[in-house]
Amino acid sequence: MPSAIMKEVLEMIEAAAESRPTPFEYELAYQARVAIDRIRFAILHIERFPPHTDHMREAGLQLLDALDRLEAAERRFQRRFRKPTGNGRTQKVESGETDSTVRANVGARS
Repeated sequence: MPSAIMKEVLEMIEAAAESRPTPFEYELAYQARVAIDRIRFAILHIERFPPHTDHMREAGLQLLDALDRLEAAERRFQRRFRKPTGNGRTQKVESGETDSTVRANVGARS
């Protein structure tokens, strides 16, 4: 019987450890956030300042693609590690500028 209890306690501890993000995952999420901010900055400056060549437009599209991929990864991280509230929903994470704001700004200048 004691080994069954120890096994159950060990399973509970492992489940709790797996449900929390590791320091590496937090660092990765932070670096993704920094990259997102820098890509937004680059996109806005590519569209704001001349020359508006096909090469610059292609660079802007590549940056938008990279931005989409990073934001999708960040959303997956947030969904995985949000704490459920009492009503069964997850807490909403506040963010500053939304990706649709950047796309609207970039699309208006294209």
